[in-house]
Amino acid sequence: MSSLTVRPGNALERRRALGNLLGVSPALLAIGLFLVVPILIVVAYSLMQANPYGGVNHVFSSDAYVSLLFERQLDDSLAFADSYLVIALRSLGIAAATTAITLLVGFPVAVWLAMQPASRRGLLIFLITVPFWANLLIRTYAWILLLRGTGVINNGLMGLGLIHQPLPLLYSDGAVLLGLVYTYAPFVVLPIYSTLEKMDMRLLEAAQDLYAGRLRTLRKVVLPIARPGILAGAILTFVPCLGAMIAPELLGGGTKMMLGNLIFRQFADARNWPFGAALSLVLMAAVMLALTFYAMRAERLRVARGGV
Repeated sequence: MSSLTVRPGNALERRRALGNLLGVSPALLAIGLFLVVPILIVVAYSLMQANPYGGVNHVFSSDAYVSLLFERQLDDSLAFADSYLVIALRSLGIAAATTAITLLVGFPVAVWLAMQPASRRGLLIFLITVPFWANLLIRTYAWILLLRGTGVINNGLMGLGLIHQPLPLLYSDGAVLLGLVYTYAPFVVLPIYSTLEKMDMRLLEAAQDLYAGRLRTLRKVVLPIARPGILAGAILTFVPCLGAMIAPELLGGGTKMMLGNLIFRQFADARNWPFGAALSLVLMAAVMLALTFYAMRAERLRVARGGV
């Protein structure tokens, strides 16, 4: 009889565990339906044959992954092709350059915002978020009106007599870079500002009392406090830039290919859904590996510092 007796403590723990499971079940269901299931569909598509008229044929094939680095010759042999590797390296370079520029621009802005009186910060943050009120497509088209041969910038320079022919500002890597920096700069400013907003200003006064100059105060006081925001802003900028599609397509004229519009064209123009799915999975896997490596490194540093 004693073996069949349920301890009150165990029953209470089971009820709590069941209640916790029921509490998170809506979130688990949403994650499963809107994250796991779509990824599984993409994985399945990447392992099928492409239908020349769009969609897929439900036949197993790994040609999509082979096509990433090889192309099939007329005799059915495989030859190394670096065209997609070049696009991937260009995407990495532009994403890294965008991240670096947004950090150089966004960090001083965030520091300046943090130094403003509390009564003024709300309005300034509001002004930074105003561009989000307009659709990204509309904002990108506005840059076309500014950068094109008969746009505002070229007409203004020609009107001032500084140039005699329009500058080729549009459809270049510089135009793509400018569009990406404009798009993602707020994603750098806001995380850095959120960390500096909590900074005790007496630390700056203490640094001045110890005869630390502005650069030394910035390096020894401000940067360590802002480091979490800097890392968060870098991730929020670098990862979306790898898959950016609108800026390369419109400001690059479709000739400055990046991974985002390459994937888009596989589904829209080339009708090679398996290859587009394979590209998407490879890009997602690379980003997840990079973020995992960063998280593991950050944890090792935290443990080395005594768990702080």
